[in-house]
Amino acid sequence: MRAYRTFAAACILGGVSMGAAALGAEPCLGAKGDISRESALFDGSAAPLAAGKNVESAPTIAVDRLYRLDLVPQDQVRFAAQPGRSTLSDGYAGLATLTLDSAGAYRVAIDTPLWVDVVGNGELSPVRDFQALRGCEAPRKIVEFELSGGRQFVLQLSGSGRPAVRLTITRAFSTAP
Repeated sequence: MRAYRTFAAACILGGVSMGAAALGAEPCLGAKGDISRESALFDGSAAPLAAGKNVESAPTIAVDRLYRLDLVPQDQVRFAAQPGRSTLSDGYAGLATLTLDSAGAYRVAIDTPLWVDVVGNGELSPVRDFQALRGCEAPRKIVEFELSGGRQFVLQLSGSGRPAVRLTITRAFSTAP
């Protein structure tokens, strides 16, 4: 009987610690709202692209695709508008363009710490919401913008300590009834 209790206790404790380990390994716990679309995209293969040094050389990206943008030294980038945050010139940066068919809230999700701006008509688009997720790189940060449709935007990335970033842009849908 004593051996059975010891075995049962070991199974319970083992199950609890395995559950805790699995829970700790769960990506992006504590995220604000539903980020399942972004997480699913980050689980897929990323299309490789070279980020632009200026608007003319910037690649075009689309909504609901995962990209790996190879960034360039920030001092080589000519931004469409002054970044919303001062960053060190010895980091990495780059540009991409995006054309949206319809207006709405869009989320830029990235896997590395860096600054994200969206520029439309030469002006920075205001940030609607953002979240930085700890212990998570799939994605690590999500920045939400309210954007109009039918025109081109420039995605500006700056201040990265890494020479590449994985990113996706998704449509944010309201969870309000």
